[in-house]
Amino acid sequence: MTELLTIDETAALLKLSDRTIYAMLRAGRLPGAAKCSGRWRIDKAKLLAWLGKGGELGDEPKTNEH
Repeated sequence: MTELLTIDETAALLKLSDRTIYAMLRAGRLPGAAKCSGRWRIDKAKLLAWLGKGGELGDEPKTNEH
């Protein structure tokens, strides 16, 4: 079964503040994130896989602008 993290759990895992996690969610910078019943949940496996592949927390969102 998929383990979903709360904002607090995600912040603790990444050693960031809740405010930073919310900002990253709004910017679309955290993989595996979705709203469930009006609350954000983050798929732990997808988040860890992204970090394992070199995902960086300071990355700017990617755009298709040329």
